[in-house]
Amino acid sequence: MKTTFLNHINTPKDLRNLAKEQLPLVAKELREFIIDIVATKEGHLGASLGVVELTIALHYVFDTPNDLLIWDVGHQAYGHKILTERRTNFYTNRQLGGISGFPKRKESVYDPFGTGHSSTSISAALGMAIASKIKGNFNKHHIAVIGDASIASGMAFEGLNHAGVTDVNLLIILNDNAMGIDPSVGALKNYFTNVKAGKKVRKNNIIEALNFNYSGPIDGHNIEAVILELERLKSIKGPKFLHIITTKGKGLDKAEQDQVKYHAPGKFDKNTGELIAKSNEILPPKFQDVFGETIIELAKKNTKIVGITPAMPTGSSLKLMIEEFPDRAFDVGIAEQHAVTLAAGMATQGLIPFCNIYSTFLQRAYDQIIHDVALQNLPVVFCIDRAGIVGEDGATHHGAFDIAYLRCIPNLVIFAPLNELELRNIMYTAQLGITFPLTVRYPRGRGVLIDWKQPFSTIEIGKGTCITEGNEIAILSIGTFGNKIIEIQNSLPKNKFAHYNMRFVKPLDQTLLNQIFQKFKTIVTIEDGTIVGGFGSAILEFASENNYSTNSIKQLGIPDNFIEHGKVDELFQSIHLSNEALLNFLLNL
Repeated sequence: MKTTFLNHINTPKDLRNLAKEQLPLVAKELREFIIDIVATKEGHLGASLGVVELTIALHYVFDTPNDLLIWDVGHQAYGHKILTERRTNFYTNRQLGGISGFPKRKESVYDPFGTGHSSTSISAALGMAIASKIKGNFNKHHIAVIGDASIASGMAFEGLNHAGVTDVNLLIILNDNAMGIDPSVGALKNYFTNVKAGKKVRKNNIIEALNFNYSGPIDGHNIEAVILELERLKSIKGPKFLHIITTKGKGLDKAEQDQVKYHAPGKFDKNTGELIAKSNEILPPKFQDVFGETIIELAKKNTKIVGITPAMPTGSSLKLMIEEFPDRAFDVGIAEQHAVTLAAGMATQGLIPFCNIYSTFLQRAYDQIIHDVALQNLPVVFCIDRAGIVGEDGATHHGAFDIAYLRCIPNLVIFAPLNELELRNIMYTAQLGITFPLTVRYPRGRGVLIDWKQPFSTIEIGKGTCITEGNEIAILSIGTFGNKIIEIQNSLPKNKFAHYNMRFVKPLDQTLLNQIFQKFKTIVTIEDGTIVGGFGSAILEFASENNYSTNSIKQLGIPDNFIEHGKVDELFQSIHLSNEALLNFLLNL
């Protein structure tokens, strides 16, 4: 790709040396550069294409990094990274040892705040603005760019509510494209749609009611108009709010037409936008699809079943149920706390709520799990997708902590299926009727079974199973990570290693564990969660409580540090949980 300007822009200072009339050409080159790299290296495409003009305008008008610019979530920050000293290594984006796919403080001075989860930008920018005021730095600007899906989150409203009663130098930019990963939902989305349509809502403007100086909406792809408005707002004191309208995927026809698929499309033809066809090989299903198809199968027979997801209908495959049973399946937007308590309310009235939330996002609803569900012992079924290592999204998205943060909550049952059949069967068991909250954790990606749609059977709560008999060393695995032991079993000495699929972290199968501790002196626990407070810790506690002081217990799991980004296999290798590393560890015993 030929570039006239971009190759000479290493910092925003270089950008500011250009004439305004040259910036549309910079936007064209920047958009092509993003498409060029993401087409082969993969990543988040549509969001960054949609804010190319805004990105250029912000760095052109404001004195970054002295002025602080925060991108909410960070899906849309690729152009920002390219203009801020990372163009030459942008090809390493999301790869092991390369730059992060999200803003990251330790990566660049141009990233003043790390963002991988949504709706944090307003609070963070407000905190920075208050700090500037306290330090007497009244000329510093603080800008938060947030999408119309993210601003509907409770935390964003908390930040708006506080900011409106301050006099700090804060600018919030609403990037309104009517999309999160999936289409935005909710009354606030409808409100912004009416504003864009020119309907008479200004006299009751929500943002002005919160004491912000509101302007817009303006065309976010008209770079001249955006720069003029930013320059005007720069001279206005106090909290300001700019509403811009953009198109997610702007500049690539396919990405504009299918904004959900092209949020993170994988590899594609940079010229046509056509996705590169994958192998026709018959593969096991993704766990999310097992969930999605199974809940429909169950809901057809059980009218009490409802489904809930906070803004992840496609990623969780609850979209299938939303299409089949629109009155019984709900995308509540980016509102994890609301999703959990909504499920709790439904459970009090005899419904059977399946609340599907990614492991890393369930962290955001921790109090609701405790106070609204577990304390009242309500039979909510939490289907926790993306548990364990997830790959290129990195530290903000790995589901490393759910076992540890859930295990200490009374009344909660924690189940981790070995495969697709166990996921189906625990869902079937739950809808037959349970009297406690149940969490079911499973990973991102594919399972291990082709023929997985087997007749349903019940799973006895708190019971593990023996996969392989042995006489000297017992391996206790939890969840799909047990398949790694199955894969290397033939390389282990015959009859030496026994393998147990424990399935339940809580309650533990005490009967089975007593048998294991009485038979084996050496016991190995293995999990794809943090080793601190996880499944292995539960086994150590069991040993202590039951006076098994002579048994040697070895723990394998995710170490006590944040794991960076890279392919899943690369990351497992880096933390010594690859098949080869596991085999060597066991043989060395």
